[in-house]
Amino acid sequence: MGAQQTTTFPQEVLDRWAGFGLDLPALFSAGHLGSRMSVELLEARPDRVVGTMPVEGNTQPYGLLHGGASAVLAESLGSVGAMLHGGPSKLAVGVDLNCTHHRGVRSGLVTGVATPVHRGRSTATYEVVISDEAGKRVCTARLTCMLRDAPTDAYRG
Repeated sequence: MGAQQTTTFPQEVLDRWAGFGLDLPALFSAGHLGSRMSVELLEARPDRVVGTMPVEGNTQPYGLLHGGASAVLAESLGSVGAMLHGGPSKLAVGVDLNCTHHRGVRSGLVTGVATPVHRGRSTATYEVVISDEAGKRVCTARLTCMLRDAPTDAYRG
């Protein structure tokens, strides 16, 4: 799928997670499913998470971007935002995902941008707008995550 992107983290995120000895791009990624779907996280901070995904390889039988693929991108980006909001003492667990699919896409790359709707102590909700290469909205999603207390060893290998 081309050159591997590097995730950009602002200094405040790096400072907040310093001392845990973690690979932040690996921790704040789409995981194994995202890897199989070639999801790339480009920018990650609590108030904005940006990622991309190719249409190729993520289509339904009619050759259009699969709605489930859009849901994977949306949940991945919103979850990263919620994890960054919660910080090292919290784990973000998705409890509600709603996706509205506006138009089909047959090729190229889609870009998702997650921005917070609500960031509280126990929940975080993100709106994720997925657009095609022409900037046309393909999908609008909303993800709510519950923020649970992390076990003391959650980030220790």
